[in-house]
Formats: sequence, C-alpha cells, structure tokens
Amino acid sequence: MTTKKNNSALLPDRYPQQDFFVCDIFDSAPKSDQASMEYPLFTLSTKPDTSIREYRQADKWLKLSPSPIGLATVHDRDILIYCISQCMQALNRGEKVEKTLRFSASDLLKVTNRKTSGEGYKLLKQALKRLQGTQIETNITTGNIESWEVFSFIESAKTIRETREGRMQEMEITLSDWIFNAIREKGGDILTISRDYFRLRKPLERRLYELARKHCGTKNDHWMFKVETLHQRTGSKSSLREFRRMLKGIIDNQGHIPDYTFILDSDTVHIHPKGEFQKKLAKPNQAASIDKISLTPATFEKAKRFTAKYDVYFIENEWRSMLFKKNTVPENPEGSFINYVKWYAKNN
Repeated sequence: MTTKKNNSALLPDRYPQQDFFVCDIFDSAPKSDQASMEYPLFTLSTKPDTSIREYRQADKWLKLSPSPIGLATVHDRDILIYCISQCMQALNRGEKVEKTLRFSASDLLKVTNRKTSGEGYKLLKQALKRLQGTQIETNITTGNIESWEVFSFIESAKTIRETREGRMQEMEITLSDWIFNAIREKGGDILTISRDYFRLRKPLERRLYELARKHCGTKNDHWMFKVETLHQRTGSKSSLREFRRMLKGIIDNQGHIPDYTFILDSDTVHIHPKGEFQKKLAKPNQAASIDKISLTPATFEKAKRFTAKYDVYFIENEWRSMLFKKNTVPENPEGSFINYVKWYAKNN
C-alpha cells in the first residue's frame, strides 16, 4: 500500500491565498449534513445519469428520479456544502438563518475550488438544475423529522445580477426543508469536513471520505465495511468485480485522501483516522455545545429589565461570541447570560 501523497491525484489548489477572500466560510472548515454523507443520494457518474436509483438499508429506503439532464452528482453536492457552511457560520454568530440564502456566486466557486471562468459559471448553472430537478423519495430523517414527500435538494435558484458576459454576480438559493431541517438542529446533523475534499478528483474517493467521516470520528477510531456493503453504500453502479478493482486502485494510491487511512484486507475495508486528524478530533470542542444553548422566553424578559437601551437579542449574540472566543460552556447558561447583560449595560 502506498501512503505517499500523490499531488497529481488532487485537483490544483486554485485559490491558496485564503486571506484574499471575504467569504466567511474561510474562517471555519466546511460542513456537511450526515444523511447525504451516509446514504448514496448522489450519482458517481461524470456523464448524465438518467436512471432511477433505489436503495434500501434495514428499514431505511430512498428513491432517486432524475431530471432530463440527469441525477445530481457527487460534485454538485459542493453547492449544498457551501450553503450548509454559510448557515452554520451564521448560527455560530448567534444569527437567525433562513432556508433562502443570497450570496456571491464567485465566492461559492472559489470556496469549492472551482473555476471562475465562463465555463465555471456555466457548469454551476447546470449543477443547480440537477439539484433542483432530481426528485427524492425517502423515509430517512433529518433534524429528527420524518415525513414522506417528493422533494428536491433545493427548491429554487435564481440569479440576482448577471454580467454581460453571462457570469452570475449574486445568486439566491432556497434549500429544501429536508436539507434545512438538519441545519435548524444547530449542528446535530452536521459534520466538519476537510477543505481538501473539494480537490478530490474521483467521485468514488469523495464517497469513501464521506463514509469514513460519518462513521469514524470521535466515538470510533476504527470502522470497517465489507466490500459488498461499501459497493452499495457508495452508490456505485459498476459490477462488484469492477468496484473491487477500482477500490484497490484507490487504496494503493491513497496518500492524497485527507484525514483517513483505508486498508483492504481480504473482503473487508478497514478505516482509521490519520494520526494528526485523530489528535484534532480528541481536542475538546465546545462550539457545538455553545450552539445548542437554548435560553427561555422568561430569561429574555428578565434580561430586558436590566437594559432598556439595547436590543436584548443583540446582546445575546455578543454573549455567544464571547463564549466562542473563550471556548467555554457555562454550567448555568441563563445565569451567565443575565450577568453578561448586566455587565454590558453597565459598560456600554
């Protein structure tokens, strides 16, 4: 097995000077919802895939029906990752999020390591059409909500401004309730992923990384799949024999895949976090816990008695920012918030 980093297997890092960008996502790692990491919701095909896909695991099932231009692809999912990351950034700042997002198309392309040429914008439009056109039926829950319906990954997408050359300057995307439910749980269904994910060329490599990240994290430093199970979970339509050949080729040259090591032993694939990544996972991370702090209406009413000059919800945002900077979760959040309100009113 070769573990040497193979740079040719990665797409070029088109925007290494991250300080150049104003997009907030560069202040934190990209985020993805767990449901689309665990289940084969996107086609691995790089050509238009107009087949109907069905998948079942125990009592979980899903059915994917394509639009005339094909199913949404693994690379199309970059757009959803960008949207989820933007929402999580807003939540971390204590802001309210809506399922309709407006942002710079250029920022999206740069963050996801895509070209900002005319071709890049053309491919972005095609990806949006596939995300909106792919119909999904499933009983897989997001945000602890299960419902049967036919839906798409995004409800709509539109250009707010467009240059004469046909390049989008501002765009607006409305996420489906299914995707947005995962975000509204304030990160319960969201995981951080590596920025190098966007540089993985092969769709199968991306699916292997997603499955590793979903199953092999802080609670499990080892996970394993039978090759046949992995064949199903990746959504590969290759024969099992061809899938094993492709899998072996990736594992034999896997040094460029971030965060995880894969070992093929007979008919089983073993997954382990890489040493540096495992240390990162082991560090206490209070951010998710801070996100989940919920203050009661009575607490806000009490807080208003100590400050008539300032918006109490603005002060809440400042309080949460303070907790993030200190990376700490108070034992009594409501008492901590009231004391912060008193301090803020006195010092401002």
